Amino acid sequence: MNSAFSGRFDELNQWRDGVCARLDDLAAFLTEQVAPDSTEQSQLASLRQRLSTDKLVVAFVGEFSRGKSELINAIFFADTGRRVLPATPGRTTMCPVELSHDPSQPITVSLLPIATRLAGSSLAELRRNPQAWTHVPLDVARPEHLSSALLEVMGTQRVSVAEAVALGLWDESNSGHNPSPDENGRIEIPAWRHALINYPHPLLCQGLVVLDTPGLNALGSEPELTLGLLPSAHATVFIVGADTGVTQSDMAIWRDHLGSRQGAAFVVLNKIDALRDPLLTPQQIAAHIESQRTATARLLGVPAQRVFAMSARQALVARVESDDDGQTASGIAEFEAALSAELLPQRKQVLHRLIEDTVSSLQQRAGRRLGDARRQVAEQMLELRGLRGKSSGRLRTIRQRIEQEALEFEHCHSRLVALRGLHSRLLDEALEGLSEENLKTEVHQLLADIKASVLKLGARKAFVAACARLRERLSQASRQAQEIREMLAGTFTHLNAEFGFGLVLMPGPDLSRFGDELDAIEQSYTQYLGLGQALRLSQPQFMAQFRRMLLSRLDPVWDGARSDIESWNGAMTTHVEVQLHERRRSFQKRAEALSRIRGASDELELRITDIEQQDAQLQSRIERLAVVAQAVLASASTAVASEGNMDVTLPFDEFVSVRKAQA
Repeated sequence: MNSAFSGRFDELNQWRDGVCARLDDLAAFLTEQVAPDSTEQSQLASLRQRLSTDKLVVAFVGEFSRGKSELINAIFFADTGRRVLPATPGRTTMCPVELSHDPSQPITVSLLPIATRLAGSSLAELRRNPQAWTHVPLDVARPEHLSSALLEVMGTQRVSVAEAVALGLWDESNSGHNPSPDENGRIEIPAWRHALINYPHPLLCQGLVVLDTPGLNALGSEPELTLGLLPSAHATVFIVGADTGVTQSDMAIWRDHLGSRQGAAFVVLNKIDALRDPLLTPQQIAAHIESQRTATARLLGVPAQRVFAMSARQALVARVESDDDGQTASGIAEFEAALSAELLPQRKQVLHRLIEDTVSSLQQRAGRRLGDARRQVAEQMLELRGLRGKSSGRLRTIRQRIEQEALEFEHCHSRLVALRGLHSRLLDEALEGLSEENLKTEVHQLLADIKASVLKLGARKAFVAACARLRERLSQASRQAQEIREMLAGTFTHLNAEFGFGLVLMPGPDLSRFGDELDAIEQSYTQYLGLGQALRLSQPQFMAQFRRMLLSRLDPVWDGARSDIESWNGAMTTHVEVQLHERRRSFQKRAEALSRIRGASDELELRITDIEQQDAQLQSRIERLAVVAQAVLASASTAVASEGNMDVTLPFDEFVSVRKAQA
């Protein structure tokens, strides 16, 4: 890989592999030494799955013939020695193209016929229906076959104006963006609605997803592209032409689809080779390019350092021919450096926070169980040591006391039954506001408010109000979860004091991140509900798609909040059940020990020795748990290989030795 982005992405993947190896060590230790419960196993599996399948989505957006496909070729696919995506003069990509790799699926180009728009099915639904797509196999061993197969994304067909209107590809209110009919009154439209390219390129195999979008017409006519794919992209690259400057249609794309995502948007002023006039000096050409770059930044309202002047075609040719001077002249290096320096550390930071939260929670829960077991062992040890030199009558008295304690302990069962009933009722109340039915009710109310607004000019206001109501539901669920925690706190204190439990209250579920996700959804959607979208909002087909896309974005937020509350509740319930089980076992083991050692002092000493060994083993497990958990956190905190001092691929035992030496 000769691309700066490729190199940094490789490093991110190495970091992720290193963390996964440490997680495997933690999972093995918990399985062998602590016996994790179902909640802990689920947490580990979920984190492992997230790390191994995490995707990084980069969307390339711009009007047609701006060089989007050529830029993708130059950054990601120059190592194939040819153009992978078609990038000839004129309009090439006629539908959104998504490049990724799923090893469980065949290597193909999957094309979704444009006629599927008539059925009203969403892209998410159609992704789960392979029969709806046309599949073209790819031969990765033959680069020329790959390029020719991808020419399918340029496919078009001719239909009547009525058919185009039904497909949502003809806008009577904006005739300037409609294609011109031929002599038979028919117009040219894309043959495909969406294209999925499953290709085993190294970057795609590591989790990169590249989205190549067509021009303004497709962005405006496909709500799922503008309301789903673009807002979910981790970065967007907006391409304008140095030869044309920022045109009116460029401004429409920026204003309607990207303006609110400036923090995650990069601007590329492409085709600077067209500005290189042989009659001008190099200094004059550089000044002209810089003037264009500054003007582009001013028109789009972004800092000048986020606008990169370059030639994608020159970069691709230079990389294919291993021409270092050509690469430098193309300007691609500066853009790749900025893209990788900003985007990849952000992804690492998000994953690091998830790793830290999960591993810390697992360590606390496992450590608490080991601590409880050690406390019970200590009680047995004190009791057995106190039996040295006691008569058989004294032993009989102690046994009777143990039996009485066990009987009194069982009396707490009725209190726990009452606790479970109250706990269950409070939990149901907390989850009720986050039910799927309530979410659909809120979305239905939103659509009704939009429909009722005069000329749909109140759509944005209605959406903001709906988001406020959803935010209040999250806050209410958080408050109710806190009430459950306060109720458990009083109960745990009483049980610990009266029955000798070692119950520890865990921090309540933190739903603030779901509020942040809701804020991001509100920000990404409000730009599509302004005056420019008033006519589309009056179209039933658009509103139906809008409803599906909105629910597809809100469902994970709602499910995640419910899952966090249920997971926390399950952890607390399991904590109580484990304590009950261990307490009963402790009484049984104490009684059995007294029966065995009655009248035999040597048996007493053997039992004391056995208890001391158990205590030492538990202490060793607690120390080992801390080391294994710290190894995961240290691996997650370590910079990628080129930036840090720690080789994340060290064997585990060697890694632990290094960590101890550093400490």
